[in-house]
Amino acid sequence: MDKNEKVDIITSGPIYKTVFSLALPVVIGMLFEFALHTTDYFWVGKLGASAQDAITTTMVIVWTIFASFSLVTIGVTAIIARFVGARDFDQAKYFVKQGLSMSISLGIIVSIIGYIVCPYLIKFMGTGEKTFAIAVPYIRIFFVSAVFYFLMETSYAIFRAIGDTKTPTKVGIGVVLMNLILDPLLIFGYGPFPELGVSGASLASSISVFIGVIVIGSLILKGKLGFVVEDIYKLKPIMKNYIRIGKIGLPMATQQFIFVSVYWFLIKIVHEFGESAGAAMGIGNRMESFSYLTSFGFSVAASTMIGQNLGAKKPQRAEHCAWVTIGIAISLTIVTTVLFLTIPELIVGIFTNDKLVLKIAVDYLIILGLSQGAMALEIVLEGAFGGAGDTVPPMIVMIPGAVIRIPLAYYLCFNLDWGINGVWWTLTFTSLAKAVVLAFWFKRGNWKLKEV
Repeated sequence: MDKNEKVDIITSGPIYKTVFSLALPVVIGMLFEFALHTTDYFWVGKLGASAQDAITTTMVIVWTIFASFSLVTIGVTAIIARFVGARDFDQAKYFVKQGLSMSISLGIIVSIIGYIVCPYLIKFMGTGEKTFAIAVPYIRIFFVSAVFYFLMETSYAIFRAIGDTKTPTKVGIGVVLMNLILDPLLIFGYGPFPELGVSGASLASSISVFIGVIVIGSLILKGKLGFVVEDIYKLKPIMKNYIRIGKIGLPMATQQFIFVSVYWFLIKIVHEFGESAGAAMGIGNRMESFSYLTSFGFSVAASTMIGQNLGAKKPQRAEHCAWVTIGIAISLTIVTTVLFLTIPELIVGIFTNDKLVLKIAVDYLIILGLSQGAMALEIVLEGAFGGAGDTVPPMIVMIPGAVIRIPLAYYLCFNLDWGINGVWWTLTFTSLAKAVVLAFWFKRGNWKLKEV
């Protein structure tokens, strides 16, 4: 299939079939990610509650870096998809190179700053001495390889913008499988491999991502995008293009950064209830990520379809694509809700035999199970707004919705004496509220007029 046929399918083909053809490869890739996170936590769980708590604590730092990816990936997706929809492939090629150049620049900056400040961030979240000693080397390995994560995510975004979600999924699955193999070898030191404990999980991820970058970079060079990107190694940074890309991505990156920053404070509250609470939060979060990652796959489909249909001057079709995608995503997350409400003990029991951790994590699944559909609505609408290049509305909704979680959690936990469950109820209440407001705003349709 050539590049013009791909555009025709997205801008003129059957919507349901196209949504699934775009979303399913991403969802499959995300399910492999889910398997990776779950396996990570399973292996680390054999090292004790402090090791699991270290993963939970560093999780929000990793999320912070992933939020900064949006500064590049959201803008690159919107711009390239718009040019592809308009069949201006020369400009699409040009912004492929500018996106990759920008990702390298930001990756280097993040590596340097993150390596220096990460101990202070971990201390801020109120970790115990055991957790701190484990968490610092773990997260520093991640920061050393941050530039490869940036390149990987930007390359994925480029492929998805042109309507190819299969290629990044295949590469991503390869990365995950390699990581799954390396995890136990480097954590426990089997055979000739060193025993690195929790840090081994971070090193396994870094090695896998580095190899993934080489693979996907070679595919771009070979013309897998449907067009040849000449002189890809001559990534000349041009500030006005960085600004153009960043202007689209900044609202989303800011929103996601604040969302994650709020988790720094929430984990600080969680640690008031001990390391067992931190370990339980990690288990619950990883189980909830099944819904999150599935919804993200449909978010990518919404983003690509809206971007290309707006480029093809078909705003009504773009809107219909969005609502169809939302309906499918919500239907799928209902499955997670049913599982969380009916067999939470069975799910949590896979990861721990600690009775206190088990009890807290079961409550997490039951309470968060009530908001899985709202999560799907939020995530897909964020992708829809992003595909249109109209990223300010989600920022306006999501930032207050995230910030309110800090005082609300504190109030429910300590003033109303709901205990640790006050944090879980805070997450559910705010997810429901954000989803409703964002849906009304999207329905207004001003995003159809956005220029990128």
